[in-house]
Amino acid sequence: MRTRTKGIQVAEDGDRTVNKEHKGKRIFARLGAVSQESAEAWLREQQREIDVRLGQGATRYFSDGAKAYLADCGRRGVRTIDLIGYHIELLVPYIGNKPLSSVHMGTLESFIDDRVEGGAKPATINRTLEVVRTVLTKCARVWRDEFDQPWLSSAPLIEMLDESSARKPYPISWDEQKRLFAELPMHLQEMALYAVNTGCRDENVAGLRWSWERKIPELGRSVFVIPASEFKGNRPHVVVLNDVAWKVVEARRGRHDEYVFTYCNEKKRLAPDRIDTINNTAWQKARNRAKLAQVRVHDLRHTFGQRLRDAGVSNEDRAVLLGHAKSTMSEHYATPTVARLIEMANMVSQTRDTPTLLRVVNG
Repeated sequence: MRTRTKGIQVAEDGDRTVNKEHKGKRIFARLGAVSQESAEAWLREQQREIDVRLGQGATRYFSDGAKAYLADCGRRGVRTIDLIGYHIELLVPYIGNKPLSSVHMGTLESFIDDRVEGGAKPATINRTLEVVRTVLTKCARVWRDEFDQPWLSSAPLIEMLDESSARKPYPISWDEQKRLFAELPMHLQEMALYAVNTGCRDENVAGLRWSWERKIPELGRSVFVIPASEFKGNRPHVVVLNDVAWKVVEARRGRHDEYVFTYCNEKKRLAPDRIDTINNTAWQKARNRAKLAQVRVHDLRHTFGQRLRDAGVSNEDRAVLLGHAKSTMSEHYATPTVARLIEMANMVSQTRDTPTLLRVVNG
């Protein structure tokens, strides 16, 4: 049976098959019992790889689509252009630097959770999601490159929030962490373990670069300085690593020249490459097996914050560790300050209520 996306079919048992021609190349695979969104994401990635091999078209990012949309609104004299620009400004720190093919509900999760946490109502958030939907639709159906190909092969489904209720944060317990992490494949377990011990958002974990590392010889440790262009609020953020996060980083050294967290698909014999998001099919299946379907990737950040509070860490130190601190905070902390913040970040272990097996650290 055909689905909403040409080239993707679903059998009676729910298994999905991709059979599509893209620029003269056949794309075929039996993906099994995956969601429509996962099948579409897989198809987009295959199309992108063909584009790269053929050397056709430059990679376009959400910011490119947003600029084109604003320009189009200006030409048409859209009266709400300032409001549209406001919504785009909200989105840029989260998805502005992501390729169009990597923008979907999963990569919008951090944006949605941060807006909810900040008190925005679902109806307000939906207005921003409508802008995302419009930009992606135009990239798929209107704008074309010099090879007469659409900027985006197909627009993903952008779902609106239920305006009758708002989702609340769900910090996980140590027992829930144990159950969830035990179900994750190793590459996602490392990323999740790093996130729950630093409070970093999904995009700042997936996009973590070795070039952002700043060594502190006096402590025998490092911090990572996320540049303003990559961090919410357009200001740099210093990521302080507690002992667990530091062990995760040390275990990743030498695996990739650019990114800390990568994945190598050995079946396809592909070289290691960065992971767009923790919130992929493997994450979703893992949380279902752990009976924690309500847990989102952004809840790892909430968990770190909750554990800091439970450990008695001050509001000021929590703000620095989570990146809530104002722009007056320096991105170059003195060694004694970093040492104290590491000590504060390590206090999350004091809130442990059950022994937790962490394969990535303990082997």
